[in-house]
Amino acid sequence: MSEPGDTSLRTRVEQLAREVAKFGAVGGLGLLVNMAAFNLLRHTTDLQVVRASLIATVIAVLFNYVGFRYFTYRDRDKSGRARELTLFLLFSVVGAVIENGLLYAATYGFGWNSPLQSNFFKVFGIGVATLFRFWSYRTWVFRTHPAQPEATSEAVEQAEKFLAEGAADASSESGQQQPAPRPL
Repeated sequence: MSEPGDTSLRTRVEQLAREVAKFGAVGGLGLLVNMAAFNLLRHTTDLQVVRASLIATVIAVLFNYVGFRYFTYRDRDKSGRARELTLFLLFSVVGAVIENGLLYAATYGFGWNSPLQSNFFKVFGIGVATLFRFWSYRTWVFRTHPAQPEATSEAVEQAEKFLAEGAADASSESGQQQPAPRPL
């Protein structure tokens, strides 16, 4: 026999799993966009590795915003789009610093600048930044609608019942008939 809390925990875990899958789908496509732009810029221009990576990151961030807003978090609060976009860009910049900071350290700190090494550290940086982005986007950017807890509505019902019984007891003691308070 399962406890009622088990269902709630199970539901939350299932919701989180769906969210992670959707985030991963958009992120996976964003990874492809990021890596394609990075390698295209790296091999067709004279841009340095980290500059090419930053441009590719910006392209992927724009792509990902559309995917997150209209696919992953389409059911989330849509009020305050300016706030949402500002926070998205702020956290994306932090993610870009993480992603490209690792690439910068590998390229200029250790001299690992071959195409294979650059791609490896680009993907590694994206992976580390993705953990930060997932946490920050779901916590701060794409907020859930405030939930109405069941305990609150039960407490309101109990309070109304208590008040109604108290009014009935008071009126029977005084011998007067007072109408019971109406629930809100």
